[in-house]
Amino acid sequence: MIEVLKSGVCRTVQAALDFLEANPEEEKKILVHPGIYEEQVTVRIPGVELGGEKGKAEETVITCGLGGKEILEDGMKRGTFRTYTMFVDADDVTLRDLTIENSAGPGTRVGQAIALYADGDRMVIADCRLLGWQDTLFTAPLPPKEIEKNGFIGPKQYAPRTNGRQYYKNCYIEGEVDFIFGGATAYFENCTIFSKDVDREPVKGYVTAPSTPEGLEYGYVMEGCRFTSNCPEQSVFLGRPWREWGQTVLLRCEIGPHIKAEGWDDWGKEMAHRTAVFAEYGCTGPGAALENRADWSRRLTEQEAEHYTRERVLAGADGWRP
Repeated sequence: MIEVLKSGVCRTVQAALDFLEANPEEEKKILVHPGIYEEQVTVRIPGVELGGEKGKAEETVITCGLGGKEILEDGMKRGTFRTYTMFVDADDVTLRDLTIENSAGPGTRVGQAIALYADGDRMVIADCRLLGWQDTLFTAPLPPKEIEKNGFIGPKQYAPRTNGRQYYKNCYIEGEVDFIFGGATAYFENCTIFSKDVDREPVKGYVTAPSTPEGLEYGYVMEGCRFTSNCPEQSVFLGRPWREWGQTVLLRCEIGPHIKAEGWDDWGKEMAHRTAVFAEYGCTGPGAALENRADWSRRLTEQEAEHYTRERVLAGADGWRP
């Protein structure tokens, strides 16, 4: 096991990862001791476990502050997908007991700012804190085509679009606009999802912005999660389709009063009324009343909800069971 400690041999997370890449015979496990690590991190080691000490995620912070509106030396904006604090580009990666933060600030000022860019299959993120504002968590892959020219500039702009499965357990995820977005099949269990107040009217934010590819059986499933906020009542949407086939399904979640009665926004995509899946089952709390939900969203039956168990969503062809 490689240890990261401010006073140790590996004083940065990236140094520990680079050491493992150069020494593949070493155990693929990195322990990050409490501290603030100001760096941009790239993980490209399949099967690596990167984690902090148990229960010390708040004290173990990997942070960077890049925003999409920044103008670079070539005169172009940095754009969304070069702002990440941590970029995971490998399968079977586990992240535990860490805080991963993009500290750039509100999207109204700095634009998009990714904390975790997660691209890989059979990925586990447990007991972590993902902190940011706009676009905090990107669950790759990118959609097939960009809408705006140069909109996908970043590490996977020209890479094949490969869909992976991601499991988030006992995590705290915060942000404002589209702060959980992307095309992966991702299961969120017992997570706290916090919408941050920003100087934006009349809508303060959107929690999810899935771009689930056409034909993929599952997109985002959130079970037993808590949607909390410091935003005013009726000021945040649960989600909107980044692409027309986007999917977000909520099961037995607790939904706060900040969520708008209609719940879901179509982002001006009429086709999404027929193709997207935005659905709820067994949710509670002041924001969970379904009688005023958007008429194109769905209220699942008990039988339909059974289709979205963790085992079914994440199994895939190899029967993965995180």
